[in-house]
Amino acid sequence: MQKKIEAFIDHLQYERNASPHTLDAYRRNLLQFYAHMQETGVSFSRIDNIAIRSFMATLYRKQEKKSTIARKLAALRSFFQFCVQKKWLKDNPAKIVATPRQDKHVPSFLSEEEMATLLDVPDTRRPLDLRDKALLELLYATGIRVSELVGLDWEDINFEERLLRVRGKGKKERLVPYGRSAEDSLHAYFRIRPALSQDRVDETAVFLNYRGQRLSARSVQRIVRFYIQQTALKRKISPHSLRHSFASHLLSRGADLRSIQELLGHASLATTQKYTHLDLKHLLDVYRKSHPRS
Repeated sequence: MQKKIEAFIDHLQYERNASPHTLDAYRRNLLQFYAHMQETGVSFSRIDNIAIRSFMATLYRKQEKKSTIARKLAALRSFFQFCVQKKWLKDNPAKIVATPRQDKHVPSFLSEEEMATLLDVPDTRRPLDLRDKALLELLYATGIRVSELVGLDWEDINFEERLLRVRGKGKKERLVPYGRSAEDSLHAYFRIRPALSQDRVDETAVFLNYRGQRLSARSVQRIVRFYIQQTALKRKISPHSLRHSFASHLLSRGADLRSIQELLGHASLATTQKYTHLDLKHLLDVYRKSHPRS
């Protein structure tokens, strides 16, 4: 089964153009299932829906989140469908296994006032402060993922049109506009960037660390946490919360879901529809504050 898993991973990498993060997640999930099959003594040819439900029951006992279990089941469905195409199996045993009912989750986000406070925190007196200011402004101005932000090269920025060329999941490219505040911060950062690069490293990367190397996603997470701590916010806010804030603020100001879907790079409109919960909360707050008999 291990060889079949690696063949599937190769298929995802070379034929489906999946990202390294996706490849790692699929391999990890499938090897976990394989380990369970070894423990229970079930051979590959005897895997059926009961064996898969047994694996899911083990995950429930470990108190894994329903969303995590659903992702692992999705990985199994894709893998076994690949096995059917290769004629290694007659049927997909995961096809009839029900996906766990997901708990409704409203993403964390900042209000417009909270967002303005956060963006004013960097004092811009040092090169790294100017970098951080540009980083925060661009995350909020575009709603791009952290992985997309750290992957940006200078050639991906059209300064005249104020557009970013972003490579999203599956290496799909899209164009995302940004506003004047982000433009001003980028130009300020661009002027001091040679002090970080020291003319000796990856000149193509937009955002650099203090060593002059491309900034990592983990570093961006630390940067956002640092500036959140400088505000009075008590909630758990992550870099992804800036993406949620971008979407919810657009929606509350009248943008349609289809446009927000394109800007965020969502493959399905269903993924974008979770922001309607945010907009509904906003409408309820306005109603309760404004209606005389609320």
